[in-house]
Amino acid sequence: ARSARAVRAVMAQVNWGALHPQVVHFVVALGLVGVALRIVSLTGRLAWTRAAGACLLILAALSAAVAQRTGHEAHGPVERIPGLRNAVGAHEDAGDMTRTLFLVVGAIELVGLALRKREQARRWVYAASALVGIAASYKLYQAADLGGKLVYAYAGGPGLRSGDTTDVRRLLVAGLFNQARAARTAGDTAEAARLTDELARQMPGDPGVRMLVIESMITDRHDPAGALAALDSLPTPDTSPRVAMQRGLLASRALVAMGQADSARQLLQGLSRKYPENRIVQRALAELK
Repeated sequence: ARSARAVRAVMAQVNWGALHPQVVHFVVALGLVGVALRIVSLTGRLAWTRAAGACLLILAALSAAVAQRTGHEAHGPVERIPGLRNAVGAHEDAGDMTRTLFLVVGAIELVGLALRKREQARRWVYAASALVGIAASYKLYQAADLGGKLVYAYAGGPGLRSGDTTDVRRLLVAGLFNQARAARTAGDTAEAARLTDELARQMPGDPGVRMLVIESMITDRHDPAGALAALDSLPTPDTSPRVAMQRGLLASRALVAMGQADSARQLLQGLSRKYPENRIVQRALAELK
C-alpha cells in the first residue's frame, strides 16, 4: 500500500500535458501500421502479419488511452486562450472517440489471441478488428488534423510544455513580426510601423530586430535618410556575410528612395563582386538596372 501511494504521488507530479506530442505519435505509428498489417493478414499471405498486427494494435490501444489522458491534461491551459474553446473541444471529442475505437480494436485482438485454436472463428474476429481499425484510423486522422490546427492555426502550443515565459514571449514576437508583414502587404504602413516598434520594445538588443526597424523606416515611414543614419550608427559591421549583405541591401534601398540610384548601384556592385554567388544581391542589382 505504501509503495502504491508513492507511485501515485510520483505520477501526480508528472506533467502529463507536456508529454502529449510524444505519446500521440506512438498512436499514429502503431495504429496505422497495425491496421495495415491486420488487413494484409486477412489475405492469408505473409503469416507473420497476424502476430505482428495483434502486437501493434494492442500497443496502439494502450497508447491511445495514455494519449487521451495527456490530451485532457494539455487542453486546460490551451482552452483558456480566447477563441480556442470550440477548437479544443472538437479535438478533444475526436481524441476521445479515437481512444474508444482503438480500445475496442485491442479488445477484439485479445479475443483473437484467445481463439488461436479455432481458425474459422479467428478469421471473423480479425475481420472485425480490421473494420473497426479502419474507423479508428479515420478518427485518428481527424484528431491529428484538429490537433495540428490548434498548434499551427491557433498557436496553442508555446509555453505549454516547459511553462517558461520565454516561450510565450517568442509567441508574441512571432505574432508581431507576422502581423506587421500582413499589415504591410495590405497597404497599412502605419500599422506595420507600429507593430515593428512594439517588436523593438520586446527585443531591444536584438540585431535582427534593429534591421527590421530600419527596413520599416524605409518602407513604412518613408524616411530613407533616417534609415541611413540608423545604419551608420550601428556597431562595427559584422564579419558575417549575411549581416553584411543585409546592411548593404538596406542601404541601397534607402539610397534609391532618396533618388541616389547611382550610389545604390555602386554599393550593390561592390556586394556583387564580394559575394558573386548570392542571388539576392544579383536580383537587387538587376532590378535597379
